[in-house]
Amino acid sequence: MIKTTVYLPEELELRLDAESSATGVSKAELIRRGIAMLLENSARPKQSHQLPVFNSGRALTAEAMDDMLYEHIKERAARR
Repeated sequence: MIKTTVYLPEELELRLDAESSATGVSKAELIRRGIAMLLENSARPKQSHQLPVFNSGRALTAEAMDDMLYEHIKERAARR
């Protein structure tokens, strides 16, 4: 986790203290939950940029990809 500092108005701090005491949940956890709720309910899109789409023209199974990777590693090792 990354530490950050948040300045709260006194009334909000008192309410946060009371909620923490009443629920047994730390103030930090209550703040994290509040931020998560705010972001989940935001009208903004959750992903600001669409990921690029790449079509190789053929689909490979996991086994086929493993085989290709194994062959590549084997070829590189042979060159050493």
